[in-house]
Amino acid sequence: MVKQGVVPDELTKPHFDAANEGRLEMQNCSACNRLQNPPMPTCSQCKSANNLEWKVMSGKGKIYNYGVVYDCPVRLLQEDQPFNLVVITLDDDPGIQMYSHLPGTPVDDVPVGAAVEVIFEETANGQKVPEWRVVA
Repeated sequence: MVKQGVVPDELTKPHFDAANEGRLEMQNCSACNRLQNPPMPTCSQCKSANNLEWKVMSGKGKIYNYGVVYDCPVRLLQEDQPFNLVVITLDDDPGIQMYSHLPGTPVDDVPVGAAVEVIFEETANGQKVPEWRVVA
């Protein structure tokens, strides 16, 4: 599946630079020890702007839920319809949710609750993005 290109901005650049190097990194507030995704200019909990850092994640998670996309408005994804859209919770912090197409899993055959691991797939403009696959 060809994915729509991602153009990182100043706030998301560390996340996507890490993805290009095969690491999953999340923004973390060292003042209150809270992960947040997507990244923001300040901590959403304690409002600190001076204590934000990037933290490497384990790259492990679980499938929380999913849906099947039959009518996607994104032109690059339309030829691959239908496809899974899966919500992943991170083992590092179940409050952090990420989305995936779950490569390698047939449409509507998603094992909710299954363990997954991060992989990195290239988008149309060459930027890598985190995706997830079921751990055998």
